Amino acid sequence: MPVVNLDAHLDAPNLNMVTCGGQATAPIAAAVAQVAPVAYAEIVSSIAAGSAGPGTRANIDEFTETTSRALREVAGARRSKAVIVVNPAEPPLLMRNTVYCLVEGDRDHTAIENSVLAKAEEVRAYVPGYRLKQRVQFDTYGPDNPLHIPQTGKFTGTKVTVMLEVTGAADYLPAYAGNLDIMTSAAVAAAERIAQHAQHTQDDAQDAQTTAGVLR
Repeated sequence: MPVVNLDAHLDAPNLNMVTCGGQATAPIAAAVAQVAPVAYAEIVSSIAAGSAGPGTRANIDEFTETTSRALREVAGARRSKAVIVVNPAEPPLLMRNTVYCLVEGDRDHTAIENSVLAKAEEVRAYVPGYRLKQRVQFDTYGPDNPLHIPQTGKFTGTKVTVMLEVTGAADYLPAYAGNLDIMTSAAVAAAERIAQHAQHTQDDAQDAQTTAGVLR
């Protein structure tokens, strides 16, 4: 993911761009994790049926598994879950994503929100249609009102909720196909960064050779 972990993989021979839902939501979970450990992250990604081709429909299970894994291994959540909704509404709706993060304790809400906003701006640099639908929401659960989590039990701490929308550029695909646009945009951003890295590496090698020649 260009704004999360690309720099650690600039020399990798092959990159997995995860999923559209992962590209949209994992940066937000990572932003929360930069401020406070994320005990659990859950995302719900809703895309228009018209933007879900046969490949997407045939790989729903893989989508949820890969996105959930990215929330843990890339964004840093200890536990995770991903849900995709293929919405048949007409007219088609824009891609919507909701990110839920549970962090232990009553954390600094302002610090978390600022981290999320900063990360959203980084994503928007290569996905102009990416935006928060509303301000980051916080719910605090203490010993007197714990949050019950199935198969886990009672949780006390802070729930962070971030609602996102992705509008496609509508150059070739409809504006509602933001899920396809964000994948293409992320891939282009990654390719450009890798090309810059390769050029800098080549320039450094040439400089080293020139210096060595002068010294000899």
